[in-house]
Amino acid sequence: MPFADRSEAGKRLGKALDRYRGDNVVVLALPRGGVPVAAEVASHLKAPLDLLLVRKIGVPTHPELAMGAIVDGDDPIVVRNEDVIRLAWVSAAEFDKSCERELAEIERRRRLYVGNRHHVDVKSRIAIIVDDGIATGATVRAAIRGLRRRKPCSIVVAVPVAPPETIEELRKEADDVICLEEPEFFQAIGLYYRDFRQLRDQDVIALMDAAQARVASGTSSTVDK
Repeated sequence: MPFADRSEAGKRLGKALDRYRGDNVVVLALPRGGVPVAAEVASHLKAPLDLLLVRKIGVPTHPELAMGAIVDGDDPIVVRNEDVIRLAWVSAAEFDKSCERELAEIERRRRLYVGNRHHVDVKSRIAIIVDDGIATGATVRAAIRGLRRRKPCSIVVAVPVAPPETIEELRKEADDVICLEEPEFFQAIGLYYRDFRQLRDQDVIALMDAAQARVASGTSSTVDK
């Protein structure tokens, strides 16, 4: 397995992003799993860390299969995977119901994780989207399209592991894509980590608090899990 855990993956990913160190960068984590990875990246780059709340829209009978994704914002962006919707025989009503459920979860997470914190302004900055891995890419495509509305100067996608065909597709949407491992016969993301335990909401909140304290103090020490 290439990675011991998300923290180790984040340290390696941060080094792979060295060319952005010192630039006007903001690191955006996809919760929950992307937060420990992004925290290490932000620490290495000495950049602020924020969240980008995106939810996969799963097929009702197979929730792990993405038929789309939705990204938080004043005007939420929905990305549809038309091939999956068609093959799974998902009706418009079923898709809308799934959207509503995921929007409610995004709102819950926004209140819980962000609270009274202000979003980091990404306008005219380099925005680096970080997750712990990518499978189909539907969630990240939604994140990119939603983020474009906030007018960063460029968008970078950075992940430890993803299939090569997904990375190739993401290169059409992002300005740069960094991926440490692109296994030809990709399986589940968790199989590439020795420790891929589920994160709790409390873990995300603690990581964000630590990152905010680091930026406030002007230090670049590693964020503890």
